[in-house]
Amino acid sequence: MKNFKIIYWIGTGLLTAIMLFSIQMYILNHEAIQGAFEALGYPPYLVYPLAFAKILGLIAIFGNFNKSLKEWAYAGFFFDIGLAFFAHIAVNDGQFLFALLAFIGLIISYFAGKKARP
Repeated sequence: MKNFKIIYWIGTGLLTAIMLFSIQMYILNHEAIQGAFEALGYPPYLVYPLAFAKILGLIAIFGNFNKSLKEWAYAGFFFDIGLAFFAHIAVNDGQFLFALLAFIGLIISYFAGKKARP
């Protein structure tokens, strides 16, 4: 049980670090991120709402307010990360590493968190 908690926090830490990095990039480097979104085929007006959704998702995971809310946060991150990964693969820009690392952190956090809880 204790090992799963350690693994959970490692995965959650990785996921959180990547999400916080992307949030700060979305807010502080808005024009460049809008250009990146357009290059990936996504509308640039999604930058701020996506940053806000990521903040809410992290709050839901760390706040542990409700089991269903936490599940939805993980699902939201799953789709966000999956779409980012495949968009980078589709345009062949080689920028998929952070999405891959975030996906690994997400999977570790989700499944180890389920095992760590009684």
